[in-house]
Amino acid sequence: MKDNGFLPTKDTLHPATQDEIAAAVREACESGTPLYPVGGGTSLDFGLPPKAQGRGLSLAKLDRIVDYPARDMTVTVEAGVTMKSLADLLAKERQRLPVDVPQADRATIGGVIATNWNGPRRFGEGALRDFVIGIHAVDGRGLPFKGGGRVVKNVAGYDFCKLLTGSLGTLGVIDQVTLRLKPVPDQSALVACSLPDAAAADRHLAALVTSKTTPTAIELLAGPAWQDDAALAALNHSSASRLYLVVGLEGTGKEVEFMIRQLSAEWKELGIESTLLVGEAAALWHRHIEIPAAVDSPLVHKASVVPSFVTAVIAAARRLDPDCSIQAHAGNGIVLIQMSTFPAQGLSRALVGELQPVAAAHHGQVVVLANPSGAEMTHQSVWGVTDSPLDLMTAVKRHFDPKDILNRGRFVYVGSPGAA
Repeated sequence: MKDNGFLPTKDTLHPATQDEIAAAVREACESGTPLYPVGGGTSLDFGLPPKAQGRGLSLAKLDRIVDYPARDMTVTVEAGVTMKSLADLLAKERQRLPVDVPQADRATIGGVIATNWNGPRRFGEGALRDFVIGIHAVDGRGLPFKGGGRVVKNVAGYDFCKLLTGSLGTLGVIDQVTLRLKPVPDQSALVACSLPDAAAADRHLAALVTSKTTPTAIELLAGPAWQDDAALAALNHSSASRLYLVVGLEGTGKEVEFMIRQLSAEWKELGIESTLLVGEAAALWHRHIEIPAAVDSPLVHKASVVPSFVTAVIAAARRLDPDCSIQAHAGNGIVLIQMSTFPAQGLSRALVGELQPVAAAHHGQVVVLANPSGAEMTHQSVWGVTDSPLDLMTAVKRHFDPKDILNRGRFVYVGSPGAA
């Protein structure tokens, strides 16, 4: 387990059933002891660092496959099932949950839902929350609740599936989920090109909106993390400002072959003479998935903006740190920024003063995904400028966890944002 000082826990509970989780939360609620739910421990440094001493609540023992009616293309699993073991199970029926997660051998489905992690395939396949059709959890008083069901068309009750996705375990301890699945495509390919500057990137991204192809992923890459990538070595990248555009294509064999030819022709009309069909597509795709966890960065940001302004955020990040590494899920407007050094002017001045205003001007925001040093971690620097949405989230938190037992301090507060 990746405690490493991220969670102020003196010990960790290991419940093996839903009833044991409920009992542990009820006891914590009665005593006022904070509980910190933990899955695979891969995202413990996401969000504000909690300061109140409490107990860990590991979901590792809840690792059963509850139900897998493959013909219905749904699966029900406990929250401690790892993404790799789930993928291995589904592969036997040529099915998948098309959500790309780093460290899949450790990351659990409960933790992935709690952090709302979405990878490159989100553009073509949809967000994680679209695949969660049923959920069971325990609130901050130890009361079990559920939403959705085990069939795709079930719409009974409140939409707890979407409410709990991305809640960082602050509203309830997820113990069981039902997921909608998709078939594994017959063929996959990656097509890449090198772009000289942001203006060229904007033109190519705009052209993909009207392309006759249907990409699964649209990735815009830059920085040291990609400059020496073996799969991209054939592309000219002599310019320090150069960007790589990588497009993922999936479907039947004939569909993928058509899209490769079509995309190459469309890019040629835009002036790109050298298009690379990545021969080792699996290796590069793996890097796309793993790089958020693979690069040792002192500070990682995630910007969310409208897709047409992705390059503006990249430019702002490069002004702060010319050596930062960028992975942008450009079709969705998501930009992951891995800084090479901690900002000399400080986190608050760099983020609140420079990056966040750029994102806000383009209908978005910037949050901190990782800050190993823990320096200058305030609500505004981590989550951006919030007003009425924070009030609404605080009201929801009070309803589900009135004593602020679950993940106290990580996200929203029952008291004022300055409370710990």
